[in-house]
Amino acid sequence: MATGTAQLRAALPAPLAEPLAGWEEHLRLQRDLSGHTVRGYVGDVVSLLDHLVRRRGATVTDLDLATLRSWLAQGRAKGDSRSTTARRAASARSFTAHLRRTGQVPADVGLRLSSPRAHRTLPGVLGTEQARDVLDRAGRVPQAADGPEDVTDRALRLRNALVVELLYASGVRVGELVGLDVDDIDRTRRLLRVLGKGRKERSVPFGAPAAGALDAWLAEGRPVLATPLAGPALLLGARGGRLDAREARRVVHAAVAAAPGTPDVGPHGLRHSAATHVLEGGADLRSVQELLGHASLATTQVYTHVTVERLRAVHARAHPRA
Repeated sequence: MATGTAQLRAALPAPLAEPLAGWEEHLRLQRDLSGHTVRGYVGDVVSLLDHLVRRRGATVTDLDLATLRSWLAQGRAKGDSRSTTARRAASARSFTAHLRRTGQVPADVGLRLSSPRAHRTLPGVLGTEQARDVLDRAGRVPQAADGPEDVTDRALRLRNALVVELLYASGVRVGELVGLDVDDIDRTRRLLRVLGKGRKERSVPFGAPAAGALDAWLAEGRPVLATPLAGPALLLGARGGRLDAREARRVVHAAVAAAPGTPDVGPHGLRHSAATHVLEGGADLRSVQELLGHASLATTQVYTHVTVERLRAVHARAHPRA
């Protein structure tokens, strides 16, 4: 949690701090949300409760619709985007619903809190040739001026190549990728067993190039980096423990930067690129939904607007008045 948020939370009076702690425990233990998601939700509600205190509120029963609306309006005045406002409103509604459900307040004041619909935008998407260039460069041996490649450098290069290959081949989230264990890989059927949002498990296929990168890493890379800290983790950091998501992001940005003319995308951009290319290749939305682990088909439909060129080509071939 950010220092500013931690300070605000520490200053909250007990009648507000205790319901907040109970809600946080509910998010972690009962809803089983990720640590990152919980920190985001709690940070929003700490801000809300600080706003309540400034309006002379002392307990959660003082929280009303006017306070919720003025808090959101204050954020908008400070420059909050539509998506940030929508997220903050969702956090507040979750908190007030929990208060009502646990009998801490007589009514759920968040039920009538509306918020702007967040714009659903995509990050930069690689073209198929750009993706191929990025993947080729990720596994390439760098030009060394002073002798053969060091064994540790080779292990890191094999790991980096696998990170990029698997992200693009499978469309998994970066958190899902670094959470993989060795026994989550079915090498015979080329499947990943992924634990996604809400602790939902799914199987995701990957292709021959990713399988080759995986074999090279397991045979020549992972044994070099592995320490007692490694445990069952598939991907390892330079010190031998499980690879951190931040390092995986750095690996992707470096691989993309090495390919001239490509937009600067991270792991999420590779995920979007994979989904886009699968759709352009003729896959149906339901299949892509399962691949990406989306709970709702509506989430997957955001990808359809980037395949407009394919739609126009189909129209040109099939419509009698095209």
